Amino acid sequence: MEYEKISNENVRAAIEAWQKADSKEWLSYFSKNATLLDDGHSRDFMKFSTEAIGKERFTSIDKVEKSSMDIYGKFHSDTWGDFKTYFKFRIGKDGKFDQLQIGQANY
Repeated sequence: MEYEKISNENVRAAIEAWQKADSKEWLSYFSKNATLLDDGHSRDFMKFSTEAIGKERFTSIDKVEKSSMDIYGKFHSDTWGDFKTYFKFRIGKDGKFDQLQIGQANY
């Protein structure tokens, strides 16, 4: 995986934790009340983080935008198969990520 494409250290570390299925480390980068938007629809961030980690992962990082806050790549889900996706991180007032937007990408 080409993590060096991601210049934002916290985004890179969060993605690396996701890839390693380390939910404790993944969650450490997020605010306590972080929100999740999945293709624009609100979902439970904690439920997603604990249920999907280890069963879903990037297979490539293809594109990085907005100071490495938006990550695009090929993705594998044990449930949904293979597709292109995005993870878009937003930093909150406490310096941690307070929102994650995910969804299918077209690029």
